Order: sequence, then structure tokens, then C-alpha cells
Amino acid sequence: MEQRYATNPAQIPGMTTTQLREQYLVPDLFVAGEITVVYTHHDRIVLGGAVPAGTDLVLPGYPEIRSDFFLEHRELGIVNVGGTGTVTADGEVYELVKGACLYLGRGIRDVVFADGSANVEPSRDADGETGAQFYLFSAPAHTSYPAALVSPGEGTVRELGDQLTSNRRTLNQYIHENGVTSCQIVMGVTQLHPGSMWNTMPAHTHDRRTECYLYFDLPEDARVIHLLGERQETRHLVVADRQAVISPSWSLHSGVGTAAYTFVWAMAGENQAFDDMDPAPVTDLA
Repeated sequence: MEQRYATNPAQIPGMTTTQLREQYLVPDLFVAGEITVVYTHHDRIVLGGAVPAGTDLVLPGYPEIRSDFFLEHRELGIVNVGGTGTVTADGEVYELVKGACLYLGRGIRDVVFADGSANVEPSRDADGETGAQFYLFSAPAHTSYPAALVSPGEGTVRELGDQLTSNRRTLNQYIHENGVTSCQIVMGVTQLHPGSMWNTMPAHTHDRRTECYLYFDLPEDARVIHLLGERQETRHLVVADRQAVISPSWSLHSGVGTAAYTFVWAMAGENQAFDDMDPAPVTDLA
């Protein structure tokens, strides 16, 4: 388990590009045949990627979180960004197509990731994906809530933005205060419409939650320019497909792509009100 210690906005002006990437970019979450996890001390979030690649992967406990099993004191949101796969939680099998979201609550002991559906051998799906790629987002939990699976389009769907400002997008809210119940996690998937490049613009902060983005469905030769930092001290990261960004509570989180893309957004912290934001108008940015 890689550890990333918390940072504060006073550090931003002196950081080089390499230092910014080392602190806030998670470039290699998806490794075939492995579970990869990164612990950030910002709200004690754990980001992870599980890529079965034909082999069942068991989610272990880690000494860094001082638990006998991973979900002993935590909850977990999972979004599949690859081909169809299954997650087995204490014997219950959940099938996740691409874009589906599964919530697992505190106390679930055994979690296993696998390729394919519950009844069919792994095969290439409609999007050309040949294997499941599970994105993991975990936060501490004070109690246990039931596991819940939400398929694409079954959550709360919001249409946002405008084609004239290049930010027309469809937002699927899965784990949130009016959807799947959790202790801290708020999680969903946003898909940009063709011809749109900007997400979350005008930008915002929310000083009560840490938010992480996972960009995916980005062409191999395309990139997202992700903005971070305070509104008067902005910086950027150049982000490729299936790379994640850790955005502390004091930081902006917005991006523009060289092509349309999709991203998983996930938050944990003080509250679960999705619209609890502190706007950062474009005219305030520097």
C-alpha cells in the first residue's frame, strides 16, 4: 500500500511539475493480475484498482490500516471501467457491466474480483473490453450499510452544461444522500457528450470533502489538462486514460480534454450534500 501524506495550499507555489505529479496524480492503478492501492491521508481515503486478467483476486487486509480484513473499519465504492466482471462479497455474487457501481459496507470480510459474468466465460463485450477493471474508492465507516449494486442509468441522472460552452455532460449519481446509503462516500460517473471537453466548469471547491477523479475512455493519444490548487494559485496536471487525481478539500478540481472522455468522481469527508460547493468563477482564477 503506497502512502501519500497530506499537503496544504502553502506548498503549491514551490512545487515542480514532478512534485505535483508525485503528490496528486495516481498513474498506475490498473495492473493486470493485481490489486493496487494508494492511501492518502486527506480524509484517509484509499484509492485502488483491481484487474483480474483471468485470475480471481482477493482483497487483502493491509498492515497500514491496522485491520484484520479490509472492510473491518471501512466502506468501499467500486466502479467497473472495463469489461463485464463480478465481485463476490461474503458469498454474494454481483455482476458489474462497464460503468456499474457497487457499494460494500463495513463488516464484509471476503471480497473477490473476477472477470466475466456469473454464468458466462469472459469474452469481449460491446465496447471491445476483454476484462474487468475495477476502480476502488474507500473511506473509514462508523457503521454498516447494506451492499447495493447500481447499473448504468439506474442512479439519479442529471444533465448539466451546454454545448456552447463545451461542457455538455450526463452525470450519474450512484452513492449519495438520495441514492445508495453510505457513511461518507459520495460517488458517481460523468460522461461528456461528443464535442464537449470541459468538466466542472465553472470550477469549485468544497472545503468539507476530499474529491478524487478517475479519467477513463480517453483515447490513447489524448490527454486531460486537470486544474488544481487554490483559485489564485492554480496549477495543472497532464492526465492520461485510467489515471486518477487526488484533490484535497482546498483545491479546485476541473479539467479539459483534447477529446471527450468519462470520469468517476468520488468524495469523502464532512457531509454528503452533492451541491455543497464553493463556486470559483472563471474571472476569479489566476
